[in-house]
Amino acid sequence: MGKTLILIRHAKSDWSESGQKDFDRELNQRGHMDAPRMGGKLKELGIVPDLIVSSPAARARLTVEYICEQINYPLQSIDFEDDIYEASVRTLLKVVNELNDKHNTVIIVGHNPGFTYLAENLTHAEIGNIPTCGIVELTFDLDSWALISQNTATLKNFIYPKMFFGGGGEQVEQE
Repeated sequence: MGKTLILIRHAKSDWSESGQKDFDRELNQRGHMDAPRMGGKLKELGIVPDLIVSSPAARARLTVEYICEQINYPLQSIDFEDDIYEASVRTLLKVVNELNDKHNTVIIVGHNPGFTYLAENLTHAEIGNIPTCGIVELTFDLDSWALISQNTATLKNFIYPKMFFGGGGEQVEQE
């Protein structure tokens, strides 16, 4: 059957509160608009996850809640995984490798630079940067998450808000 992994970087976060802990930063106005819109894009693509795993950081938590509302995924079924916050490729790959094989389509919501590095590692594609609320869909001709490793994925989709909704600003965005 194969596996499908969808990596979603959290939506644009708010930097306005001086001294606020990084973990506690919420979404800014654009983030509140982009997250539900990109959830709608997932619905249009027909993506129905068996499992959603998310960083517990405020900006990731808000992003995943908006997305779940759009794709009718129950909020109480989100698996919040502490290891995703500030994770390296090695840590993210460990999270993926430990997924239960009963799940064929999994969404993980988290952060850069780890997500971009993971997507590039798994596909050998030059992605460069997953923008805020960017979605990378990877497919694997493997039946076990434990077998996923470097260069085992095919990049099926790479979409992000500015492709559909415009907006100015730089391509490379702060975490």
